[in-house]
Amino acid sequence: MDRKLLHTPEGVRDIYDGECSDMLMIQDKIHAKFRSFGFNDIITPTFEFFDVLADDISDTSAKELYKFFDKEGNTLALRPDFTPSMARCVSKYFLESDEPVRICYRGNTFLNTSSLQGKLKESTEMGVELMKDDSVYADAEMIALMVESLQSSGLSEFQISVGNADYYKGICDEAGIDSETEKQIRELIAGKNIFAAESLMIEKNVPEKYRDMLIKVSDFRGEAEALKNAADIVNNERSQKVIERLGRLYEVLKVYGVEKYVSFDLGMISTNNYYTGVIFNAYTYGVGDAIARGGRYDNLLGKFGKDAPAIGFMIVIDDLLSALRRQNVAIEKAKELKTIHYTADDYAQKLSEAQKLRKEGFNVVLTS
Repeated sequence: MDRKLLHTPEGVRDIYDGECSDMLMIQDKIHAKFRSFGFNDIITPTFEFFDVLADDISDTSAKELYKFFDKEGNTLALRPDFTPSMARCVSKYFLESDEPVRICYRGNTFLNTSSLQGKLKESTEMGVELMKDDSVYADAEMIALMVESLQSSGLSEFQISVGNADYYKGICDEAGIDSETEKQIRELIAGKNIFAAESLMIEKNVPEKYRDMLIKVSDFRGEAEALKNAADIVNNERSQKVIERLGRLYEVLKVYGVEKYVSFDLGMISTNNYYTGVIFNAYTYGVGDAIARGGRYDNLLGKFGKDAPAIGFMIVIDDLLSALRRQNVAIEKAKELKTIHYTADDYAQKLSEAQKLRKEGFNVVLTS
């Protein structure tokens, strides 16, 4: 027999027994939290037309998509993340009224990453999107919901890093840096390659004053004091508005009572233009990458013909479960499984017992 018949392709895995039940329990807890904030469930297709997930819409490179063709010759792709699908769906069905749209989802995403990266190619994600609300209160609600969702899983030791790429972009505008150079610098700073970023700025004749400011962006990390320090070095309106809004956001988060989980990081810069305002990631020990990511993407719905502000976040359930296990956090178990044995003579009686217990909410195995 071909050994491949018993194995999964690289980057995907079977989830079974205790891990499977733990994962489903965590999803149920987080879903209940989403619903408690008034978010409604939505299900979109596992694959979309390629154009829905193209580079100028999705934050995923086209090279990392699983692409295929249908019988009509259309190029399709498995979703690498949910947000473009959410934006397409909301633009089609939900933008006629003025009321904010609150939706939540769960499902799997697919990324054709290099095997050297050590990342899963199929991951389970849950998330929420809040559309048609551009207020700082919407920003705060999303961050507070992220905190409460992680807490509902049993996680207690984590931190939400909050930034806003417009602070960096405001400095670039002030320095007169063109869009292509700005993108290159942003990718280097986001990758913490400060030496290469500085070399590029020297090559592009960026004045020393602004080189120092852009390099210093990564230093503004910590609590509210970091915002004051960031405000002291900029004169442009775009960057100043970012600091003012982040300051107001922090005050609202204090009303929610979640400020102890929040720190600021103005060096947290997205590698692309997907996000247009506040961005926030959740980190915990035992996992090398963010277990949850979110941000504001006010320009995305316009790609589908209807402009509307939007903000959301997603939680990588696989990484969250990994963190819980490495931190020895006890995960609530499903109700105890009861086993009832029967014989040919007492089958009717034992079946009646099993049915009664099942009606009472117990999980029952009826076996010989």
